[in-house]
Formats: sequence, structure tokens, C-alpha cells
Amino acid sequence: MRWWVSFAAILTAGAIAGGDGLAAPYGARVAATQDAVVDVELVLAVDVSYSMDMDELAIQREGYAQAIVSKEFLQALKTGPNGKIAVTYFEWAAANDQKLVIPWRVIDGPESADAVAAEIMKAPIRRASRTSISGAIHYAMPLFEQNAYRGIRRVIDISGDGPNNNGTLVTIARDAAIEKGIIINGLPIMAKETNYATMDIENLDYYYEDCVIGGPGSFVVPIKDRDKFKEAIRTKLVLEVAEKLPERWVVPVVGREPRVSCTIGEKIWQDRWGR
Repeated sequence: MRWWVSFAAILTAGAIAGGDGLAAPYGARVAATQDAVVDVELVLAVDVSYSMDMDELAIQREGYAQAIVSKEFLQALKTGPNGKIAVTYFEWAAANDQKLVIPWRVIDGPESADAVAAEIMKAPIRRASRTSISGAIHYAMPLFEQNAYRGIRRVIDISGDGPNNNGTLVTIARDAAIEKGIIINGLPIMAKETNYATMDIENLDYYYEDCVIGGPGSFVVPIKDRDKFKEAIRTKLVLEVAEKLPERWVVPVVGREPRVSCTIGEKIWQDRWGR
């Protein structure tokens, strides 16, 4: 039977799945066996800052869960040489605020996809202050060393609705990840009218392209229509698993000046709060 659960039911139940514990200490990766080899080690890093309204948080959570069990995703899974990926899911806000929702899991078909989707939906919705994309990247990097898998590619999938305004500069974190051979893809959420009171900026997709993503074949799939939220998440996961670029994707010119300042979030926060 295919997985399905309503978001309202989850809010009512308030059940907690997964945990904050990690599978193994840093650097203690198990020697790779054939079973441990996967096509992608995929980290899903999901924004839960206060700039995200409850409806967005709900759609985002459902979007990831439904994408993982979609026929498009399961078909993409079959295109890899191993036919399986390893995935983990965490939520982030401030530089020191990340919560592991789903520890590393292998998805190799409908049954394991259903199980991961159900785990995602069982976790309670939460919100927190500040937006630290750099903190999310720094948290994500050691997760690759803490699992027992060996992926052909290592990918951090970051979704968010605003620029970095807390922690180290996002470009420093991005460059550190690239140096480790990690690819960063972006899902900038631009589905509501820009509100400077919640630290929104115009052209968030440009910011993600020029300041956040990096590595071979990295890309951005912006969400500009609330009705397309779940479709965009599904498209992004399919592209990551199948190792393809979005249609009409143009790789940014290397070394050009960013179209949006990579410190715009920090500047807005400083101008508003003076710290």
C-alpha cells in the first residue's frame, strides 16, 4: 500500500520520529562494502526560520515527503548504477540551531521511500529565529563523514526563503564544502510578496546562484508560485538523483561579481538591529 498521510493528522498526533543522535562519531566511517555504495549521499537541509509561515512549513514538509514517493523520483532512482541513495534530513535556523529529523537512510525502492516519507511527516513542525545558511552548511559537512555509505556524489540540498544573516559568511561555508568535493544545490522560496520586515530580499534566486550553490553541476530551482511548491521540490530531487540540470539552465560565469551582495542579509540585520 502506498504511503499517504494528511498534514492535519500529523499536527493532531504530534508524534516525534527519528532523533538528534548521529549514527557514528566524526571520522568513524565504516569501511565501504558493496552494500554501502550508493549513487548519491544526499543531505536535505530545510529552513524553519520565523520568516517561513506555518502554511509554507507545512507545504515544504509535505513536498519533500511526497517527492520521495513519487513515480518520477523512483524512476530517477533506477537510472543510477547502484539504484539507491542515502539520505538524511535536518531543519535549520540560526547558526547554532539545527535539528536532525531523519538520520541516514537508504532509499532503494518504493518500500524504503515510503518509510522515509512517513518519518518526515511524523516529526512535529517547529519554527526558530534567524537565518544561517552558513550554519546549515557547516552542520551538513560532517554528516558525510558520520555515515557508513560511499556515494558517487555528495550533495547538500538547501531550501530557504531568505539570505544568510547569522553565523559566518555564506561564501566561506560554501567554499569550504566545495573544497571537500561536496555539491550544494539550492531551492530558494520566493512564493510570497517580498516583506522586508521578515528580512526578505528581491532576487533571492540570484543570491542563491551567486552566493550559496557550488560544485560541479550545481543548480537552483526557485519556487515563485505557492501552487508550484511541491512540484519544484519533486523536480529538484529528481534532478539530483538523476544527475541532470534543469532545462534552460545557464551556468553562472566563473569569477563574475555577484548580482546580489553576498552580505546583504548581514547588512539588513545590522541596519535594523545594530548588531
